[in-house]
Amino acid sequence: MLENIAMSFQSVWSHKVRSFLTMLGIIIGIASIITIVSTIKGTNDQIKQNLIGSGINAVVVSLHDTEYNSPVDFQYSTPPESVRIMTEETRRAIEEMDLVKDASVFLARSYSSDVFYKNTAYSGSVVGIDSHYFDVYGYGIMWGRGFIDSDYKDGRKVAIVDRNTVTRLFGGIDPVGEVIEIGSDTFTVVGVVEQKDTYEPVIKSLNDYYMYAGNESGNVFIPSSTWPVVYRFDEPQSVAVSTARTDDMTKVGKDVADYLTENQIMTDDGKYQYKSVDLLEQAKQLQEMSNATNKQLVWIAGISLVVGGIGVMNIMLVTVTERTREIGLKKAIGAKKKRILRQFLTEAAVLTSLGGILGVIVGIGLAQLLSSLMNTPTAVSIPAILISVVFSMIIGILFGLIPAVKAAKLNPIEALRRE
Repeated sequence: MLENIAMSFQSVWSHKVRSFLTMLGIIIGIASIITIVSTIKGTNDQIKQNLIGSGINAVVVSLHDTEYNSPVDFQYSTPPESVRIMTEETRRAIEEMDLVKDASVFLARSYSSDVFYKNTAYSGSVVGIDSHYFDVYGYGIMWGRGFIDSDYKDGRKVAIVDRNTVTRLFGGIDPVGEVIEIGSDTFTVVGVVEQKDTYEPVIKSLNDYYMYAGNESGNVFIPSSTWPVVYRFDEPQSVAVSTARTDDMTKVGKDVADYLTENQIMTDDGKYQYKSVDLLEQAKQLQEMSNATNKQLVWIAGISLVVGGIGVMNIMLVTVTERTREIGLKKAIGAKKKRILRQFLTEAAVLTSLGGILGVIVGIGLAQLLSSLMNTPTAVSIPAILISVVFSMIIGILFGLIPAVKAAKLNPIEALRRE
């Protein structure tokens, strides 16, 4: 076997130009497939990251009105008496569920018009949070401090803002110590937070608040204990749950939603139900839409592999003709058909494998070039590289079979007579 491989490399090297032209179809086909697959993988990874976040595997479970199949917005509706207010015991029970890393109970006003700083109005979100919220969403203190136990116990009117709010409301200046108005109450800003892993979501709508920790306009955070003071009544809260693995988000979201529907809703009329936003499923649906188109491109690129295989078969037939006397001599001194067959099959496999390897290198280069020129995400797929090289070798064996069989069946006497 090693002898056949060595002879194959020697044959390829002795006819460098011809061998390269023969491999060109394989190189183009493999390069096209690697480029397309890399683009598909990069796009799918980007879709998943944009929807779910960069390492922040948080899923939100909120109260939904089943009639409208949307989260209940308490800016425009009265809190239902049939839904219990969550307690610390509820949060702990959720935190102890399988696959749950941490859990936070919070309240929110999306695109609030109740916040002012001096003469500047604010149009971001106001979020009433517990002590676990920042951990669930991966926030870290940038300036000032976070909320402390006495802020919750004493109902202190303090606030923490995120980086977007600093830019939009305070002009990028450190706001710690500044006073803002929320409704008819004044709050002192004690800190600024920033997510450790940041990302830019693709989908932005009213309901996106329930998907993401923040939005473009920013967030103002206040202790959950002061929420009834500002908005004058208690509201059913939402729950944010973090998981260790992105793939666990769907199951955890459903389990938490089922638990809250069973334990927090007192009536069984079906009007209200807790639901999670299945970001993972949304990402998969978008990925499938992307894949449906790109798979067609892969098949089109695969046609060039067939053309390349035909080129390999053609050149191997020429090689058999050129080496007829050599084949006759080997058979005359006792070489069996199997040995001749293996020799030419090995040569065809080596030829296409080299083309496959060169195609992979060219494909990776094209993917990177495409990424830089068109600003599109790409991600090289190792399985695709391995499959491409193996596939190119198989093409060599399949299309080299006819020339190899022809060589093995040559009559040694007629082969030796041929000029």
